[in-house]
Amino acid sequence: MAEHMVLTTGEKRKSYVKKMFNAIAHRYDLLNHLLSFGLDIHWRKKAISKLDRKAPCRHVLDLACGTGDFANETAKSKGTRVIGADIALRMLKFGRKKLSPQRVIMLNADGEHLPLKDESFDAVTIAFGIRNMGDMRAALSEMQRILRPGGQCIILEFSLPRLKILRSAYLLYFKNILPLAGRMISGHSEAYSYLPASVDAFPETDQFIQQMENSGFNDVRYWPLFSGVAVIYKGYRKTGISS
Repeated sequence: MAEHMVLTTGEKRKSYVKKMFNAIAHRYDLLNHLLSFGLDIHWRKKAISKLDRKAPCRHVLDLACGTGDFANETAKSKGTRVIGADIALRMLKFGRKKLSPQRVIMLNADGEHLPLKDESFDAVTIAFGIRNMGDMRAALSEMQRILRPGGQCIILEFSLPRLKILRSAYLLYFKNILPLAGRMISGHSEAYSYLPASVDAFPETDQFIQQMENSGFNDVRYWPLFSGVAVIYKGYRKTGISS
């Protein structure tokens, strides 16, 4: 079922992802840190460091925010308040227990249909969430829509290492060890089988960059992390265009 849902798009995929993340919310943070050997913390900080220091960063949206780790780190490092939006309400409820409302405001919202005004944010971020969208192009278009012209977009996402020997070891862990450990700790039979399947189906780096450009972002750059296990993408909303 998990691998099948990776090939499904639209509302059916979205409903599955929402239900899955609500089910694992109580173990989400623990599993993130444990199954990535703590690298997820470093990767988030690295991604946030890619936000321009001199550019305005007063209004930031963190999409698919989960329990708010990325939003909280952005708020602390940039000294700003962040709106964290996620479709899974239970993820937000666990996030609210550990976050300060003075730093992060949580919003239960669909990333493909955000209840936010056009051109209302200086930056938008998303960590390990873009591949979970029912319609990835719709989500990218929404991110472009809510950004001010010239606003920054930071996307952190898993990828597959290009080095063959590392790729083989990674896939062995990702497709065998991780699903078993995730199932034992979370109690969910499919969530951590869905993860490697969704990463495997995610576009190659050059293809995803093309998707970002087609959605209205320019000057798109990327930085591989840990030999390509994850990738940071950065783009700017084009100026002189309308949504």
